[in-house]
Amino acid sequence: MIEGKIIKYYREKNKLTQEQLGKGICSGTHLSKIERLHTEYAPEIITLLSERLGINIESEITKLNNIKNLLNDWQDVIIMQLFDEMDLINQELEQEDLIQISDYKNLYKLLRVRYLLMHNLTEDALYIIYEIQKNEDKLSSYEANLLKHVLGIYYLAKHEHLKAIQALKSINETDYNNKEYTYHLAAAYHSIESPVMAYFYADKSREFFKEINNYLRVIDAEMLMLIQVKGDGDFNESIQRFEKLIKSCELCNSPVRKARLLHNLAFEYYRRNNFELASKYYKDSMSMKDNESNPYLLSLEGYIRSLLNGSILPRDKLLQIAKEGLETAIKKNEKIYINLFNLLCYLIQDKEQEYHQFLRDHALPTFKQFGIVYWINRSKKELFNYYIKIEQTNKALKMAELLINHE
Repeated sequence: MIEGKIIKYYREKNKLTQEQLGKGICSGTHLSKIERLHTEYAPEIITLLSERLGINIESEITKLNNIKNLLNDWQDVIIMQLFDEMDLINQELEQEDLIQISDYKNLYKLLRVRYLLMHNLTEDALYIIYEIQKNEDKLSSYEANLLKHVLGIYYLAKHEHLKAIQALKSINETDYNNKEYTYHLAAAYHSIESPVMAYFYADKSREFFKEINNYLRVIDAEMLMLIQVKGDGDFNESIQRFEKLIKSCELCNSPVRKARLLHNLAFEYYRRNNFELASKYYKDSMSMKDNESNPYLLSLEGYIRSLLNGSILPRDKLLQIAKEGLETAIKKNEKIYINLFNLLCYLIQDKEQEYHQFLRDHALPTFKQFGIVYWINRSKKELFNYYIKIEQTNKALKMAELLINHE
């Protein structure tokens, strides 16, 4: 009976009326019943209609039946973050006309959102999300939970971390067997500086990635778990875990993950005031990145701060590096990094008043706009200490209140 849906699709694609297509084969009324799957029909009629439409009906039926398998393969490579395979399947699906009449068109749209988000095309993804939400009541239980998952990923991309947590926490695991969402939940908790919850969900995601033999994502989960350990107890053990993960990245030929690990290791040294090693690992991380990418700029900011705090490079050279970073940020119109490198320029030049004024009036509002909790809290602490230093007690108390209440 599926033949009727295929005939209708290609008839409408060729802009034919039922009477035009059926002329000399069957009546328009009979064709209408065939298309709506309301009647039996002779195989000869389908053959004649297919020939007139220029299609091979058996081939079209096979393609329609294979769509579900293709979508399952697409979801698997998306979860595994195999970008080449992901792109190939996307191209194949884009050429598959019959998706729109299959039972899996909503699943396709949802996976299409995931694909777009993997390529940082958030606005294109949002357009499809709105389209899906108009017919949300028609989604299966699995698709409804997949919608919550893609919403969580979208909110993460937009730095709306509390919304991401709300969406991801509402997923029903009974109806949704893709526990990858626990990794995104861990990432959301990490972004709001909730290390216990981030560690808990990262551990759950690690177990899931182990179950599906997805070793690269195991590295992602373990990295997320490792950076939640903020204690200054046995740092040597943390170093060994970093080195083990870095070795795993080399064995798996994943330079992107290695660069991320080097950046995080640099930050751990920075937190412990070992600015020489921090600058070394920031530099190693930068050497593996595109020098106009956001990850490069993030490592560059840490690299300059490490060199400055450790008095490793003369200030005139540091200022030159900071200005180069600022130029790149302006060229890319990256508001966050424009603010960060402006702050560095003031800091390097010992312009304390201008630094804190810029921090208060420009940088902090931008960090709030993008929901970047680490830089929000760091900015508030710096402003609190500055107001104490210049004896503006009321402003210091206000900043302390904001810190305590996490406003």
